[in-house]
Amino acid sequence: MSPKPMVRPGGRSARVQESVHAAVRELQAELGREALTVPLVAARAGVTPSTVYRRWGDLQELLSDVAVEHLRPEEAPADLGTLRADLGAWAEQFLDEMASPPGRAYIRDALLGDPDGSNAGHCSAYAAQQIDIVLARAAERGEAAPDTEQVVDRVVAPMMYRILFRPGQLDAAYARALVDHALSE
Repeated sequence: MSPKPMVRPGGRSARVQESVHAAVRELQAELGREALTVPLVAARAGVTPSTVYRRWGDLQELLSDVAVEHLRPEEAPADLGTLRADLGAWAEQFLDEMASPPGRAYIRDALLGDPDGSNAGHCSAYAAQQIDIVLARAAERGEAAPDTEQVVDRVVAPMMYRILFRPGQLDAAYARALVDHALSE
């Protein structure tokens, strides 16, 4: 089992990764997750099954890698002019994406194929990076703000717990209440 780098590889390795990831996404859409096999993914990607096994180890680790890549934010959080507005909007979007059926499936896959915890660490780093952007903007505006770990503990952690174990009543009001609590102390 090789470690999965957070930085995308270059050259042939990048092309293989992209073609295999694309094959997984396409086949999941066409056939469903349950029908996926390494030989099927390899054939669609134009590589040998041994290439997939050598790079990812097994199907679950491949699905985990695809999930982590999907969970990587594509854009910086919205800049709405205040810490409360920025963090609230980010928390709502994070909750909406992670609590959706596809979001839950990606979380499950990211964690199931993660024997060393590196994928969970990547996902945590993605959230922390987004929070860092929001907090840096607040600092530039002269707003008092908690640190990143406080926001993770008071906003992200409760959301993730609820998404995984108590998925009812996960809405914008819940996200905003967590942000209000995090900013009130």
